[in-house]
Amino acid sequence: MAVSIIWFILILSIVVVAHELGHFLIARANNIHVVEFSIGMGPRIFSFTKGDTRYSLKVLPLGGSCAFEGEDGKVTEDRPFKGIAFPQAKVWSRIATVFAGPFFNFVLAFIFAMIIVGYCGTDIPVIQGLTEGRPAIDSGLQVGDVITRINGEHINVWRDITLISYLNTGEPLTITYKRGTEKGTVTFTPEFSEEENRYFIGIEGGTTFVDAKGLNIFKYSWYELAFNFKNTLKSLKQLIIGKLSPSNLAGPVGIAQVVDENYDAAKQYGIMSVLLTMMNIAMLLSVNLGVINLLPLPALDGGRLVFLIVEIFRGKPVPPEKEGVVHFIGIILFFLLAIFVLFNDVSRIIGR
Repeated sequence: MAVSIIWFILILSIVVVAHELGHFLIARANNIHVVEFSIGMGPRIFSFTKGDTRYSLKVLPLGGSCAFEGEDGKVTEDRPFKGIAFPQAKVWSRIATVFAGPFFNFVLAFIFAMIIVGYCGTDIPVIQGLTEGRPAIDSGLQVGDVITRINGEHINVWRDITLISYLNTGEPLTITYKRGTEKGTVTFTPEFSEEENRYFIGIEGGTTFVDAKGLNIFKYSWYELAFNFKNTLKSLKQLIIGKLSPSNLAGPVGIAQVVDENYDAAKQYGIMSVLLTMMNIAMLLSVNLGVINLLPLPALDGGRLVFLIVEIFRGKPVPPEKEGVVHFIGIILFFLLAIFVLFNDVSRIIGR
């Protein structure tokens, strides 16, 4: 477990640092004064000042921050600093600075995807079998068909099909496929399994891999990133419409448990297996952090972007005190959500 905790801290730190580094680099590029760049939360255990920025390492390795001058409404009048306060920057500079955090998470995820795909290849959507008694077997699909679309959605990897099947609630599926040089389309309704309590399509696959050679590594890495992006969005949608229980949410404790389970499963195959498994978790977490931070909710980057977009249409900023109240309410709500998620994580562990 100790090794898993080290991996968990390392993964979380890399993902958070990438996010905050995005804010930091674009702020500096736009001449915005960064007061402090910190890794971790809570009291400082180490810090130093370079230029006009304080760099800090804090005791709890569960987050980080990039604090700009003026975010709290206070701008130094007699400025001893280089650069300008955040509110004084042009609105598009502020938008770029806020957006850079989630964007850098996607960049980090793409880098991890390139390493994983370059080493392992990727699972292509080729049908390898049709399950007896399931609807696909009578649909006209055949072994060897390459599925290209389902209900209009592009299918790039086999996991796209798995995700659609898992989330299906009985809606008909229109599947477009390639068979050699020919294309075809079939439509059928998945079948509900009382035993599994979910709907099944009845096609088998997921073990046909293609090597990512040359420039193809960029294409297949993009497919990998796109799958994780869609996975996150679809999971959020299922949560919002009530098809996914809030008890399925996981916080730091739950993530640490996932890291531990995956480490135990991978270590028997050697260090390379462990590294690739941990990169895969980091990639998924980085995409999750990027997507969630872009949600138009108070206290998140997406919420801040909403106010900046409103500023463009108004021609002037929203009064800082009003924006501050909205974000403060958001912080309280996220704090309550964190408590709920922590309770869920602990309950799952105790119930094992």
